[in-house]
Amino acid sequence: MANLDETKNWLSDRLPALLAEHGVPGAAIAVSARGEVVDHAAGVLNTGTGVEATPDSLFQVGSITKVWTTTLAMQLADEGRLELDAPLRRYLPQFRLRDEAAAAAITVRQLMCHTSGFEGDLFTDTGKGDDCVEKYVATLGDVEQLFAPGEMFSYNNAAFCVLGRVVEVLRDKPFDACLREHLFTPLGLTHAATCADEAILHRAAVGHVQPSPDEPPRPAPVWSLVRSNAPAGAALAMRPRDLVTFAQAHLDGGGTVLSAAGAEAMRERQVTLPPLGLMGTSWGLGWELYDWPTGLVLGHDGGTIGQAAFLRVVPDKDVAIALLTNGGNPIALYLEIYTHLLRELADVELPPLPKPPPDPEPFDATRYVGTYSCEVSDLTVSQDDDGRVWAELTPKGILAELSGTERDELVRLDGDTLVAREPRHSMHQPHVFLGDDGSGRARYVHTGRATRRAG
Repeated sequence: MANLDETKNWLSDRLPALLAEHGVPGAAIAVSARGEVVDHAAGVLNTGTGVEATPDSLFQVGSITKVWTTTLAMQLADEGRLELDAPLRRYLPQFRLRDEAAAAAITVRQLMCHTSGFEGDLFTDTGKGDDCVEKYVATLGDVEQLFAPGEMFSYNNAAFCVLGRVVEVLRDKPFDACLREHLFTPLGLTHAATCADEAILHRAAVGHVQPSPDEPPRPAPVWSLVRSNAPAGAALAMRPRDLVTFAQAHLDGGGTVLSAAGAEAMRERQVTLPPLGLMGTSWGLGWELYDWPTGLVLGHDGGTIGQAAFLRVVPDKDVAIALLTNGGNPIALYLEIYTHLLRELADVELPPLPKPPPDPEPFDATRYVGTYSCEVSDLTVSQDDDGRVWAELTPKGILAELSGTERDELVRLDGDTLVAREPRHSMHQPHVFLGDDGSGRARYVHTGRATRRAG
């Protein structure tokens, strides 16, 4: 296996060229191997100002925050103050959803592993005050239940806002304060921020967006998502070295922040995922689990407004890698960097992402045709007179302000899994059709989220 000096040299030689190749304005990376850390950065934090990225630059980590939120909750479990299989209402008696029976049945564990079953992509702005998470949870009373609690996996941002509220109630302090006092301080983090007001005290990256694929990345119109979604990943930012410090605590059996039993519980499989490409094969508590042929990898990805983050942890080899980016095609960058580093440092091979067959067979799409709807998008599947199948994704709400309608041809990959014939950002998105609406048609299309048929 390579040593960290070789890793440092490889990053120094390759990172600037890889950023240019994939149109990524700036990136920073940290690699921890057997307790030693190297880091590197290249590119710029903001194309409008030209400020250069450094290893100490802060980038948003997005949904990687969910692992932090789960860790905060597991600390409370260590203290005997939180039971994972207790009904959520033991801690939040006022919790309401449209489906009263589901709201009464949902457990804390189901929040942690995305099996609670209610609509999850809700970005309601409830202000910037310390009570914003509390107010957010109070807005969920009319939210729809997609499936019975515990029935299956569907990625759920809102569930982690609820979990963050549980932490607030049991700690009697705002979520941001919990992060600082119960994770930043014991881990000795020096370059981490819970909001823009803290991030501005450091060298901070700005996200970049592309109104169309042919345009170069340009600074996003806003820095972060709404504060009410902080426990799900709206604003947490840090340098990569601080992110791998957090990961190293988990590698060290919880380190200074969690018991060995708590850290081990977080990596135990809770639910198996459909074949979704970039996502894990299953989910633990907070962690994505990648049960690859060459070894088990823990991880999580994060995406905010024009920023993308990737964390991979190999427990058996004591290796953690954090890559933080601010636009362009970060998935292509991730694939090149992690393919090399996981192989060299941990003897782990990154499996190839799904690809369509070279000569796809025609098929009857009657089971799949229709519209599937959620709070942030409508997906309409159709089949034309030539037998070609199309998926048209129309964003709604906050996402409509950042991207337009996307139309992709779908071909059959295997069984009820269809895949985009052409890649977007180096990935052919799988669409897994599940269930039955009572007439032989699929009830859900799963792309990480289970979106229910609307027509």
